[in-house]
Amino acid sequence: MFSTNKKYDVVVLGGTPGGIAAAIGAARHGRTVALIERHAHLGGMSTSGLGKSDVEHREVIGGLFLEFVSRIRDKYIAKFGEDSPEFQLCREGYYFEPSVAEVVFDEMLAAFPTITVLRQHQLESANVEQQRVRAIQLLNRRTKANVDIEGEIFIDATYEGDLFAAAGAEFRLGREERSEFDEAHAGSIYFDYQNGAVLPGSSGEADDRLPAYTYRLCLTTDRENSAVMSEPPPGYDRQRYLPYLDDLEAGRLSAPKVLKDGWGYYPEHFDTLLRALSVTDLPNKKVDANINPRPLAFPFPEENVGYVEGDWRQRDEIAKRHRQLTIGLLWFLQHDEAVPAEHRAMAKKYHPPRDEFVDNGHFPWQLYVREARRLLGRYTLTEHDVSFTPDSPTTPDFDDTVALGEFPIDSFPVRKRQPQDDLVLEGYLGMLAHITRPYQIPYRVMLPQAIEGLIVPVAVSATHVAYSSVRMEPTWMALGHAAGLAAHLAIEHDVPLADVSMPDLQSQLTAEGQILEVATV
Repeated sequence: MFSTNKKYDVVVLGGTPGGIAAAIGAARHGRTVALIERHAHLGGMSTSGLGKSDVEHREVIGGLFLEFVSRIRDKYIAKFGEDSPEFQLCREGYYFEPSVAEVVFDEMLAAFPTITVLRQHQLESANVEQQRVRAIQLLNRRTKANVDIEGEIFIDATYEGDLFAAAGAEFRLGREERSEFDEAHAGSIYFDYQNGAVLPGSSGEADDRLPAYTYRLCLTTDRENSAVMSEPPPGYDRQRYLPYLDDLEAGRLSAPKVLKDGWGYYPEHFDTLLRALSVTDLPNKKVDANINPRPLAFPFPEENVGYVEGDWRQRDEIAKRHRQLTIGLLWFLQHDEAVPAEHRAMAKKYHPPRDEFVDNGHFPWQLYVREARRLLGRYTLTEHDVSFTPDSPTTPDFDDTVALGEFPIDSFPVRKRQPQDDLVLEGYLGMLAHITRPYQIPYRVMLPQAIEGLIVPVAVSATHVAYSSVRMEPTWMALGHAAGLAAHLAIEHDVPLADVSMPDLQSQLTAEGQILEVATV
């Protein structure tokens, strides 16, 4: 097909929340921006089922994510009223329906006419000259036309780190050895999430395994709004799910040792097969249903093998397999005769909503890629930077802080059940809240070591353990905001991204609502 050529000040690949924040961060200072997304929808996981914002310390939330949740709050007040139960369920805008999040993101972008959104465009290659990204080549998935995009600064806001890989930047994939950065939770690990202890059998060895990918479901309890399944998905195999019965019998589906509001604990589901899901109420008779990684029957580990380095066809096949595995689990809970009748009846309260994902069979379109490539940048964030111990009671202060992180270290399992497993799956680091507090993130984690004209706010330079805390949409939006503003300053002063003035960047971020000081908490 024919090729078109376009040029922008800033080119953002990835319509994730981090990418949206980057686009706005540059456009609000007059820059022309291309925001490119392979799917037909923007918003990444926040518009694809992740309706429960992963935030533990709201006092450090500012900038564009706070604007996002404030706009959501206003939507629910306008629709239901401030005294309504529905508004209470939105928790000041931090909990939301996917469709509401998408409307808000689209409105935020529409406020800036210098942003051009290119949906259904996928990256094919990158043009790098003298170690600087000059242009990228895209394919329009609808028309099959080739599109060449030139830019002054490029921002990789994909979950997978696709642009920096195409540009030849170095990256990490998998888990570091425990000794490489002296990280207590690095490498191969069995972790007792109930008692916060590393278990025997933890070798700390490095490997290329990745945390399990899943889909994050939005389900409804409103029968009139339900797209009730009439048959199992293609390739359905009940044998994949029967091991959940062993979890039930062994008591692994009981209540957690510590209950915390908003973490997806639904008391009526304790000691039932519904604990295969972690269900949290959302407004408008909907729920955010995560797939609970704690049962040993959790079927998703290792299903993502080949995804990161695969071509688009291979990725789509792996995503399709995850979709079928997810729908199959819901079908099993609702219909399999091995599931106790009371549990089946409970499961049949939840169905895909007719008013969500209307062009995708009422199923989320974005696979939950929790971790993929991680940039090898000018600074590597480690477990020591995001956690504290009695020997190290504070996290570091950085001269180039551009964002704060605050969510507990949390990684899904990397391996299916092994013969010796009787408590937890290998690789699961479940909510290490006891060692995680708000921490500073330096600008350098976004900068490749050798490639110029490129900044990376999502797949940042971090070890697997540290990334397991950073990998939250509020944090990525803060980093995206900083990346977009840095791109503007680099163009304005005609300097490399590495030479952007930190006082200028930090003062402008602060003026725009970003919180950079842990001491203010």
